[in-house]
Amino acid sequence: MVLLSLPLLFIQLAVGVVWALFSLFLLYQTKVIRLSFTPTALDISRNENLLKTFPYADWESWKIFWPTVPILFYFKEVNSIHFLPVLYDPQQLKEQLELRSPDCAV
Repeated sequence: MVLLSLPLLFIQLAVGVVWALFSLFLLYQTKVIRLSFTPTALDISRNENLLKTFPYADWESWKIFWPTVPILFYFKEVNSIHFLPVLYDPQQLKEQLELRSPDCAV
């Protein structure tokens, strides 16, 4: 009976390693990725280098999933959809979104 449970042990170990690596990846991203709310756009930068600018005028909608445990930030532009993990203060994110792009809230 004990021998039958050994494959389950290896599966749990593999899942644990994958989960730990994903957690380290998110920790790294939290350290280097920055969102900046400018008067006209959401800027995303990594280590002070601007990666992408998303003008609010191009936004159709935005939403933060799930209100009790916010883990995902969604926004839709005219031609694309974006999902970002919430790696920052969700209340501050919501305040900035309501201030900068109130008409697009879903």
